Amino acid sequence: MTESMIVAPQPEAAEAGARVLREGGNAIDAAMAAALVQGVVDPQMTGIAGFGNCQIYLPEKNIHTCIDFHGKTPLRATETMWEDRLIGETRDGFGYVLRDHINDLGYQSITTPGSLMAYAQAIENYGSWDWQDICADAIQYARKGFIIRPRVHSWWTSGASLGRVPVAQRLGFSSTGRSLYFEPDGSFKAIGQKIINKDMANTLERIARHGPDIFYRGEIAEQIASDMAEQGGLLSLQDLQRYNTTEYQPLQSSYRGMDIATNRPPGGGMMLLQMMNTLENFDLKGMGHNSSHYIQTVCEVMKAATADKEAHIGDPAFVDVPIDRLISKHYATSLADRIKSGERMHVERFNPQKESPDTTHVAVIDAKGNCVTMTHSLGMPSGVITPGLGFMYNGCMGVFDPRPGRTGSVAPGKSRFSSLCPTIVFNHDKPRIVLGAPGGTQIAMGVLQALLNVIDFGMSMSDAVAAPRFSSTSNLIDIMNRIPQYSVEPLLKQGYEVIRSPLSFGIAGVHGIELTDTGLKGGADPGMDGMALSVIQP
Repeated sequence: MTESMIVAPQPEAAEAGARVLREGGNAIDAAMAAALVQGVVDPQMTGIAGFGNCQIYLPEKNIHTCIDFHGKTPLRATETMWEDRLIGETRDGFGYVLRDHINDLGYQSITTPGSLMAYAQAIENYGSWDWQDICADAIQYARKGFIIRPRVHSWWTSGASLGRVPVAQRLGFSSTGRSLYFEPDGSFKAIGQKIINKDMANTLERIARHGPDIFYRGEIAEQIASDMAEQGGLLSLQDLQRYNTTEYQPLQSSYRGMDIATNRPPGGGMMLLQMMNTLENFDLKGMGHNSSHYIQTVCEVMKAATADKEAHIGDPAFVDVPIDRLISKHYATSLADRIKSGERMHVERFNPQKESPDTTHVAVIDAKGNCVTMTHSLGMPSGVITPGLGFMYNGCMGVFDPRPGRTGSVAPGKSRFSSLCPTIVFNHDKPRIVLGAPGGTQIAMGVLQALLNVIDFGMSMSDAVAAPRFSSTSNLIDIMNRIPQYSVEPLLKQGYEVIRSPLSFGIAGVHGIELTDTGLKGGADPGMDGMALSVIQP
């Protein structure tokens, strides 16, 4: 095989990765170059101060691993510090709304970031290029500027939901943000305008020269710690110095004879496997794609997995997660039997409110069959940009439960569950599908439906990621506007509450690559700005 492929939600990132492949770099080189570009051209979705998970498969070296780089709660955090501020929980489970939004916006919303360390470790351990070359395209986009794309602008103007801080407030929180993203009259810059971020270019140049140590233990770390201390943040120099990624073997199960490899807690792979195990007990194809019966069945399975996630899935360093039980075929069969009997699953929410999340993804397969699938994010971005550094920090404290004694409660050094689930499907020990998605709590739901579309319904990857989706991460059903009303009417008659989105695309933004007998076939979610690029490698 001489063909390689990269797919990403940002054309600039896909092109950066494709250039690496064209010049002989491997899948890891391409993915990390693209990831750094994503942090420049989609700066509220991801960045070097974010978190995520990356699955890597290198068949010639017999390597199959995940690098987990979730954000960790600063050591100054305590379990009870926000207990008296709780207003409600977002309806889809993507965080908690507190009085004064202290967990959602500003310096106390930031967890210790892991993204930069993970990118550099992936290159050092599995890449073939020099780290400075990996950083080069991102530096150029920051210094010369990138054009505001429709998807970026759409999030700026419509990304706020009930209960959370408006997006404009996030982008305008810092003086750097106000100068980068706004006109002098306070309006957002328009689609097609160019944003030049010289501070970020300078920061990335320093990181290219000195590696991630400058960010975690050197001069940049000291700048970060000083800013946090001056502004009452929780993050400290000690947090940065103590941060480490976690590497492990992927979590695996099977579905209709194929092997599914995904990430472990605190990521969302367990939810994905539980749902697929349960749905294996149903004739989905016989129900018909997006029929009333199909939507009802899949939503009940989603609700069951969400309820189990809320009760059991958290940081395994702090919580005893019953992995074997929750992804066992026996447990899946018992859930399926309950659903077949007519039982409705229940998801408990505290004073539920609505929220829209933010993340991004990149998937790569190179000519040697090396595969990378990585989802990385800022969560809900904090709005904080340290003067002179140019990048925005994650706002991941917003997803911790302010109530003590729970699976997702605050604890020093703890990571909180996220739905991200970069996944590889194997058929007869050969990769068949490499995919993942941005989309907060909806990630596992979007990835699930794309996989079902390919495996059960025989769709191409492009059709699979474009088909209209639905979700149930509460007792309500969310559907996209292209799902016909005649599929919904029987659900309404059965007493389900269905909320129709005005959007044609949504419920995560799935991006993937399928290996077929005729070559690599990519799919970029049409609700975003991205693309799949095929490259013939030297």
